[in-house]
Parts: sequence; C-alpha cells; structure tokens
Amino acid sequence: MLPFPAIVPVKPEELSPFEKFNQLVANALGTVYGMSIGYVLIVVLLGFGIYATIRTGAVQITMFSKMWKTVMGSRKGSHGGISSFQAFAVGLADRVGTGNIAGVAIAITLGGAGSIFWMWIVALVGMASAFVEATLAQMFKVRNPDGTFRGGPAFYIERGLGSRAWGSVFAVLLIFTYAFTFQLIQANTLAGLAKANFGMPTYATGLLLVAITAPFFIAGIRSVARIAEYLAPLMAVIYMTLAVIVIIENIGQLGTVFDMIIQGAFGVNSVAGGTLGGLFAALMNGTKRGLYSNEAGMGSAPNAAATATVSHPVKQGMIQSLGVFVDTILVCSATAFIVLLGGVYDPNAAEQPSDGAALTVDSLAALGPWTKPIILIVIFMFVYSTLLGNFSYSEGNIKYLLGIENNAWIVKAISIIAVFLGSVLSLEMVWNLGDWTAALLAIMNLVACTLLFKWAVGALKDYQHQLQTKTEDEIQFCSSDNEFLPGELPTDVWTKEAIAQGRNISSDPASWEHGD
Repeated sequence: MLPFPAIVPVKPEELSPFEKFNQLVANALGTVYGMSIGYVLIVVLLGFGIYATIRTGAVQITMFSKMWKTVMGSRKGSHGGISSFQAFAVGLADRVGTGNIAGVAIAITLGGAGSIFWMWIVALVGMASAFVEATLAQMFKVRNPDGTFRGGPAFYIERGLGSRAWGSVFAVLLIFTYAFTFQLIQANTLAGLAKANFGMPTYATGLLLVAITAPFFIAGIRSVARIAEYLAPLMAVIYMTLAVIVIIENIGQLGTVFDMIIQGAFGVNSVAGGTLGGLFAALMNGTKRGLYSNEAGMGSAPNAAATATVSHPVKQGMIQSLGVFVDTILVCSATAFIVLLGGVYDPNAAEQPSDGAALTVDSLAALGPWTKPIILIVIFMFVYSTLLGNFSYSEGNIKYLLGIENNAWIVKAISIIAVFLGSVLSLEMVWNLGDWTAALLAIMNLVACTLLFKWAVGALKDYQHQLQTKTEDEIQFCSSDNEFLPGELPTDVWTKEAIAQGRNISSDPASWEHGD
C-alpha cells in the first residue's frame, strides 16, 4: 500500500496589499464582534434555551425516547413530498460540518477538556430551542401549488407577527449567509486541505465541487433531500465508528478523560490560570462550540423542518430536536474523545495547536495510517453535505421573497459561484462577516420565537392530550377551534377543511376531495 500523506495545516503565504487590507478589516470585524454581539448572542441563545426547557416541561428529556421512535418511523408517509426523515437529514447535513472536527478540537485547546461539559449543557437546552422553532415552522408553513410545503422563520415572522418587512429582512440575511458566505467558507476549507496534502490547485478543487454540487442546486430541494437522506447519516456513522475504535483502544483511560472533563468544567486542572480563569475559558469555549455547531435557535433548520409532511407539528419539532443531540452529543463528542484519547493533545503544554483539523487527524493517526484516507473522505462528505444543506435553506427564502413560481436561479447562481470562489480566495473577512450575519439571524429568530412561544406550547399540549387516548398513527393536529391554541392559527394547512380533503398530508392535488 502506498503511504498516505499526513493532513497538514495550510501555511500562510506572503500577503499582497489587498490581502493585508482584507486581514485588517477581518481583524476589526472580529474584535468588535468579540467585544459586543458575540456575548449578547451567547446570553440570548442560552437564555432562550433555558426558558424553552422550563416552559415545555423539559420536552427534550421527557419525550426523548419518543423522538427516536418518531424519526425511525418517518421515512415513509411523505406522499410524494419531503418526508419527515428527509427534512431531518437536510437539517443534519447542514449542522454537521467541518466545525465538528476542527471547532471542537480548538475549543479543547483554548478552554481545556472542561469545555466539552459546557458543550453538552448547551446542546441539552438547545434541543428545547430547536423543538420550538421547528414546531412553529410547521404550524405557520404554507402549501405550494403541487401540494408540498415551505416555511421557516421568515414565514412565521410574517404570518404570526404580521410583519412582511421583518420577514423579508430575515430572508435576505439568511440568503446572504447561507447561499454566499457559508458556501465560501466550506469550499475554502476543503480546497486548503487538498492543496496542503495533495498539491491540488485550489481552482481544481473549486471546479470539482461545482461539478458535483451544481446538478443538485439546479434540481432543487427534493433532489437535495434525497441525497441528504443517505449521506448525512452515513458520514455521522463513519466518523463515530472511528471514535468508538479510539475509545476501545484506550478504554483504560476513559475514566481519566471523564475526570478531566468534569474537573475542567469548573476550573480544576484547567489550561487557563486559576480556578476562575479556567472556569471562564471552559464555559466560553464550550458554549460557543455547542451553539455554532448545532445551530439551535439560529433559524436555519426550521426551513427544512417546514417542508416535511407530518400529521402534527410537534412530530417534526421532536425530530429536529433530536438533530441537535446527534450533532453535538454524538458527533462533536466523537471529536472530543478522539482528541483527548489520541495521545497528541497535552493539556500541560505551554503552546497549544492552532489547527483543529490537524489535531484531530493526528490524534486519529495513532490507530494507523489507514485512518488518514478515511478521515479525508469524511471531511469531504461533511463539506459536501453542508453545501447542499446551505443551498436548500436559501432556495426556500428566495421563493418567500419572489414567489413560489420563481425558479430560484439567483440563489442557484450565487451558490455555484460561491463554491468556486471559496476555493480560490482568502476568506478571513468572510469568516467574521458570517459571524455577524449569523448572530443577527439568531437574535431576530429568537425574538420571534419568544413572541410566538404560546403557539408552540399550545401545539405541545394538544399532542400530549391526544397521546393519552390515541395511537401515534391516529394523532392529527387541527387548528380549527383548538382549545389549546391562543387563537385561530392563520393557516389553510391545518384547518378542518384541509384535513377532510387530505390537503395536509398529500402532495398530489389530484388526490384532494376538492380543489384549492
């Protein structure tokens, strides 16, 4: 077998005047972000997650087993549209990206093993946030002429809060963030690795990515859903399998690693000086890693959740909540154990690695050279699936702005161009710009979720009430004269008439008893 080259970080080259200007602006954006909106975002996201946990009766715990049963039984019944499982897979494809490999490793180097504990806490409360936003997306979704559905924060801001203007602002921000900025970043990550390890020109990587993503961009959300249905779970399973092998190989050290995580979470034996400094470092880095990895409350995954064909909004709320668990508790934890058990990371080292992907890969290399081609393939799959997930969110929002009849060529063109440009450009400024737009999206979304919270709670009470006397297959949400809702839901999807005609479950208008 030919030796497989090590995955190494990309070395910075001599900067041109333009690149120096780009770096200056990037540093300014990052500094101001870190001193202002970054902290606000963490407080808002955590605050809402705790509030949602209390108000829903800790739905992420009390209904955890039902979440698994729901997602495992949702691969059928979409009636030609997007199944509940496919919507879950699209959301998972976007959540699980290179940050799950690189970001978690960096959180450990900056905040110590204790950052993983806070990452878990953030995921736990984030599951409640994801439940609320996905349930609202289902409740306020609209039906397309072909019987499929679309929705998301822009829709529940307009229909629930009566503001088309703010819904449009959210849609524009999301399109810019996901169709352009985040596409640039993902493509840049893969191009950098390919160049560093194989000498592959960045433009070649860009052309390759365009070739394999453009057909799915052009075909639209159904095509993306079909590939995400298989790709997202597969890449997560492969990566977690590697982590399990690492754990088995180092089973005797597992107890020590858990001690490092728990003690480090509260400033004991932390990489930062002093108990207070160690606690703060672990809290901040673990919190940021958890929030930016699972995107709970960011307003992205609800766009996929709204497309699912389900009989009750709460079912999709549970499924998207489970997506947060899979992303953070499973995939991010896989990286954590790989790094902490791999023998490369030294918590007492004066200087810690700055490249998270390289640290993770080097930690895996202890298993043997056979891991390197596998991890590079996994990174490729992470990037590829995220590119598709980003596009699907953007497509739904351009149709919100321009109408369902619009073929979304603007977003398709932007995404294709961004995939290529991201492979060949230096993106420090784009990274920081993406942080700002993502923060604005999350704050707008969580304000809307707070104002509409009573609708999500009402839907949950309705579901729990029906569960007392009906089987899962018999449960059906009806918004007409619903005693658990704060009023009449502005919808033509969940009414008695829509249910009687089959318009809420079938994507084929010919199957409806009556026309629109």
